[in-house]
Amino acid sequence: MKKITYFKLPLCMYCNDTNRWINEIMYEHPEYEDIEIEVIDESRNRKLAKQYDYFFVPTFYVDGQKVHEGEASKQIVEEVFQKAYEGN
Repeated sequence: MKKITYFKLPLCMYCNDTNRWINEIMYEHPEYEDIEIEVIDESRNRKLAKQYDYFFVPTFYVDGQKVHEGEASKQIVEEVFQKAYEGN
């Protein structure tokens, strides 16, 4: 499995939706429970966030490759998890 890196902001409504979808997806797909997810709050980790090439949150990287940036849907978040799981 590949690592997911997820950039978010606490007051971002799209990030709040994404957080909910992550929890739902993890519940619906127990096979994803071993996927490592690094959650980076951009407001608390600005120095780390500047090391990545993105402008909008939520943003997802899988194994160091950007796979989604900006407003998401549950389907998009599921696709991120599937890409990480394919490394299994």
